Amino acid sequence: MSYKKISLRIGEMSCVNCSNAITKAVKKMDGVQEANVSFAASEGIFIYDETKTSQKDIEAKIEKIGYKILKQEDNIDDTKTVLLKVLLSIVLTIFLHFAHHLNLPHSLINIAVFIAASIVQFGCGGNFYIHSFKSLKNRTFDMNVLVALGTSAAYFYSAFVLILPNLFPENLRFIYFDSAAMIITFVLLGRYLEARAKVKAVDFMKELLSLTPKKATLFKNKKIKEVAVEELSIGDIIEIKSGQNIALDGVIVNGEGEIDASTINGESMLKFATINDKVIGGTILKFGYLHVRVEKLYQDTILFEIIKLLKEAGNKKMPIARLADKIASIFVPAVIAISLITFIVWIVIGDMQMAILSSISVLIISCPCALGLATPIAIVAGIGRGAKEGIFIKNPEILEIISKIKFAVFDKTGTLTKGDIKVSKSTIEDREMLSIFASLEAKSEHPISHAIRNFAKKAKAVENYDIQNINIKSGFGLTGTYKNKTAAIGTANLMNTLNIDMSEEVKQQYEEGLKYGKTTILASFDNKITGVFYLEDEIKKEAKNLIDYLKAKNIEPIMLTGDKKAPSYFLAKRIGIENIMSEVLPQEKFEKIKSLQKDGLVLFTGDGINDSLSIKQADIGIAMNSGSDIAKESGDIIIMNNELTNVKKSIELSNATLRVIKQNLFWAFIYNIIGIPLASGVLYFADITLTPAIAGGAMSISSITVVLNSLRLRVKKIR
Repeated sequence: MSYKKISLRIGEMSCVNCSNAITKAVKKMDGVQEANVSFAASEGIFIYDETKTSQKDIEAKIEKIGYKILKQEDNIDDTKTVLLKVLLSIVLTIFLHFAHHLNLPHSLINIAVFIAASIVQFGCGGNFYIHSFKSLKNRTFDMNVLVALGTSAAYFYSAFVLILPNLFPENLRFIYFDSAAMIITFVLLGRYLEARAKVKAVDFMKELLSLTPKKATLFKNKKIKEVAVEELSIGDIIEIKSGQNIALDGVIVNGEGEIDASTINGESMLKFATINDKVIGGTILKFGYLHVRVEKLYQDTILFEIIKLLKEAGNKKMPIARLADKIASIFVPAVIAISLITFIVWIVIGDMQMAILSSISVLIISCPCALGLATPIAIVAGIGRGAKEGIFIKNPEILEIISKIKFAVFDKTGTLTKGDIKVSKSTIEDREMLSIFASLEAKSEHPISHAIRNFAKKAKAVENYDIQNINIKSGFGLTGTYKNKTAAIGTANLMNTLNIDMSEEVKQQYEEGLKYGKTTILASFDNKITGVFYLEDEIKKEAKNLIDYLKAKNIEPIMLTGDKKAPSYFLAKRIGIENIMSEVLPQEKFEKIKSLQKDGLVLFTGDGINDSLSIKQADIGIAMNSGSDIAKESGDIIIMNNELTNVKKSIELSNATLRVIKQNLFWAFIYNIIGIPLASGVLYFADITLTPAIAGGAMSISSITVVLNSLRLRVKKIR
């Protein structure tokens, strides 16, 4: 088997039931393994066996059931077209309601009423018939079928009464043109608001797409030239001036400046960047001037990956959403059956007028739009809101389970700490000694070497001492000679191999460092230890608050790290973690996650290649953007600004999104549970009935309520 994954932009979807109809139709095709169509994103993602079907076959199927395959450049915002139909429908509906009050000949009014009703029915509401016909042809049922049946019953009954009145008894000569028109008006108004909501929900994606400039200034052979971004190659040097967007991911080779990366990582503070610093395409150089060497083409940039992740996430469905879809798929046939039963019961009772009105009202009020909209709009709004905070939710399914977490497991380095080793203190104060050791460390690229050099630089030491016979001992340190005297810097084991003993004072200093969980490096010159360097990886300032938050939520925080026991336990104690496992290998982390899952759901947060197994295995995997590509690929959520605060925000946003979805589903179900019996006339004897027009209005209000409730997520404050 040869499976292929494709993404198609789909037009002319008027509501969420259209996306469900496409999904159902394509899934029936031989060779299609998966189909997910998003009304909110106007896009579908399909996985199929190339030996059994093709992209052309899938496109043909979609077009056959009444929808359009769009090109990348085609506009999907059809709100203006829908608005024009709504406005025309409103004007004609008002005319139909008051036509018989006009001082005009009765025959002329009848002609005008018939024409106006026909324009609304087949002009403004024409798409209901088109989609209903193609839906029924493919043996699928959607809301278009209900609207077409309900309004057609009212329209054609009225047309026969108007044209052939003698076929009907005096007491049954009723005209329902205004009711049919009002239903179409309300449904179209609901669809317009849905379309507007869809546009708002994907605004952030459009904002991201607009961040990458179409042109870039190429700096080559000391000349500048404006070129299309697509023409740039890896290694090209591009020029960026103040106020310009950085075109592609790269490294600064000249200049410095302050960069606004808020749209990418949610961080509002400007970040200073200079030579050798990496920059992200789509960020803005607020102040300064840069030459950037291109490291990634557009389709490989972080911005492109973010857009891709958002699109894929918007197309995925939570289990609760799939349940709603299943209910909606059997809902339409059930409603048609209820409508027929209602009609028959009232005929038996002997009230033809109630039979017509009630059966039509049942068809209209039970339109499953609210049920279908309950989850997708909320998911897209929630994902978009998270993206603005620098939280990219790749897998919406985790939204449903995040509130049930029992364990929150963290890697240490780069997750709970900044992953940036620095010298916090040294007992060496002599500037010449510091210069010797800095010059020796200048020959190594190890992170500890960089930390010692940076410390020496701040102490005004220099790195221009001529160190000879440099020998790097992996895992131990390095040695060299200066003026025929041996200089060494490294672990206690290195000093042992060089037969250099620690004095009582140095031993005390060394043990003090270990006691407080610091990595302690010894430095010697001329076979005598001259002092120690204390190194530490700074704890992220928000780590303690996050651990306190988790405990308040009855979630047990756990640390799993490959680091040594002393620094791991010291750090854990400072931030409040009691359950610690140190010096563990990647496979051991993975096994520990599996073991914890026997007792409850596990959230794991990490950043390294060694964390990727655990991130993938955990029920919810969170990856830091500063980490490896493998870790990010494995995660359900990516934290773009690497701040632990966003782990808390992820939980809060997920809970808020699930809350909104449950509220939406509650109102959708309650609305139908109450509305259908009322529409069928069960309370007729209590003088409580619903006309088709009122039913149409109520149906639209239910959809609008769900949409507005979902859009609250876009402005929700996440703390």
